[in-house]
Amino acid sequence: AIPVSLFSLLGQPTGRWSPSGRFSVVKRCDHRGSKRTVAVKHVNKKLMKRDQVTQELNLLQRLQHPHIVSLVDTFETSSSYAIVLEMADQGRLLDYIVSWGNLTEEKVASYLRSVLEALHYLHNCRIVHLDVKPENLLVAHNASAQPVVKLTDFGDAVQLNSSHYVHPLLGSPEFASPELVLGEPVSLTSDLWSLGVVTYVLLSGASPFLDESAEETFPRDYFHGVSQAARDFVRLLLRTDPGRRPPAGLCLQEPWLQAPGEGGRTLSLVSFSFPF
Repeated sequence: AIPVSLFSLLGQPTGRWSPSGRFSVVKRCDHRGSKRTVAVKHVNKKLMKRDQVTQELNLLQRLQHPHIVSLVDTFETSSSYAIVLEMADQGRLLDYIVSWGNLTEEKVASYLRSVLEALHYLHNCRIVHLDVKPENLLVAHNASAQPVVKLTDFGDAVQLNSSHYVHPLLGSPEFASPELVLGEPVSLTSDLWSLGVVTYVLLSGASPFLDESAEETFPRDYFHGVSQAARDFVRLLLRTDPGRRPPAGLCLQEPWLQAPGEGGRTLSLVSFSFPF
């Protein structure tokens, strides 16, 4: 492990760069030798047991994918476990979208393809993330200064070795699948429901649960100009029965997600403003 002395740990909280969790604080730090900027997730020892942190680390050490934030190293202080992670220099996806503006369905589809590729990789390893939400989608620029979306925060992720694993709902239920909220066994497609909610938010700037009394699935005020293909993709994922949701690999074959010219998709400008 990298000694704590090699990091400038008086660095600032990452703010827009990376999310802090329920039991942790993430700080932007610099390696004193290489000057490499990383994100260090400090997990409070009083709030989380060692075996819980070890579970997350064991998963991260096995993962290597361009759309997953990679583990750099780990160390321990007197008060926290420190997880050193790759730095996503453009911050949270939603903040990135708002700062750049001009969001189109083409861009939304591109961002979602990246997340689906990460989920497809995880699910092939029988790993379910269980916390797919906008705060856990970060953006980094590649060598060509193009945005690369990366999935982060594996604190709730588990390896599914049976079909009867019930996961406790610890955070906000807004992006959680119905089976997770109801305390029923989760599955790999639990992540696809969450991605359906994320898709709805990216296309409309609103939550699908903003008004429980609303009769319309896609209110005109929020979905004006959004294509039928995009709406059909949301419907595909937001199926209450987890067995009826397509796996990530099949989702990647959906025409709406194909690159321009491949799916015959009409592109439209998405109106993006958050009421929450």
